[in-house]
Amino acid sequence: MPFSLIPDRLFDRYTDVTPQLLRTLDIRLLLCDLDYTLAPRSVPSPDSTLRQWLADCKSAGVTVKILSNNRSTSRVETFCHELGISYVGHAGKPGVRGYREAMDGVAAAHTAMLGDKLLTDVLGAKRSGVLALMVEPLGGPAGAWNHVLHLLQRPFKWIAKRRCRKL
Repeated sequence: MPFSLIPDRLFDRYTDVTPQLLRTLDIRLLLCDLDYTLAPRSVPSPDSTLRQWLADCKSAGVTVKILSNNRSTSRVETFCHELGISYVGHAGKPGVRGYREAMDGVAAAHTAMLGDKLLTDVLGAKRSGVLALMVEPLGGPAGAWNHVLHLLQRPFKWIAKRRCRKL
């Protein structure tokens, strides 16, 4: 299995990952982390911006599913129920089991993962053979450990930015 902590593409926020870009990349399934990727952890319900982005993805033929390591099943379940999308909770990222379950027959070549952490989202995407898309954490990193993690991510993000400029 491939081992890489370098995302394929970097974005400031999830709305920068447009349905048009996904179609250009031939992505039919977009797996998304929930906390700090689509909403700050402190936000209990989806907002209108997220609802519109999901509607635009659906109109473009891109299915969006949540792939979360969140320990609270109720948070992910409630959030996804309000959005009308499916999810895989307790996904075990960066392991491939959750990715395979969420992909449900969609080829890795047509799947991307969108997340905010290298050690779970990006590494898991790379190990699963799917396109690794990374965003800055919504609401910023919370707590001392997340500040350290995001500081450690900087060199890998710098490499990704340099590679993306060459595309």
